[in-house]
Amino acid sequence: MADDVFKALADPTRRRILDELTERNGQTLFEICARLTTRHGLGLSRQAVSQHLAVLEAAGLVVTRRQGRYKFHDLNTEPLEHIVSRWLGPKTPTTPKTPESAP
Repeated sequence: MADDVFKALADPTRRRILDELTERNGQTLFEICARLTTRHGLGLSRQAVSQHLAVLEAAGLVVTRRQGRYKFHDLNTEPLEHIVSRWLGPKTPTTPKTPESAP
């Protein structure tokens, strides 16, 4: 699963989509496309943005919910939290032993 997350984060457009969802969660495809165009100057088609969202959803970084005829996209940070806790988990004090610190 971590491989999917890193693959999803490797693309700058997908990172921008995540940035937009961080700033305002629960956006439709139309809203995401509009924000990418106006704020970042990206003239991507809706199909291209939809494909990026599919990669993010497969990695678990985006979850969708339907409300009537609208589909809303929400940021899910849980996969990132797993990665962070893997490498930046609880710190244990470790002091390397050097000849000067030996009793």
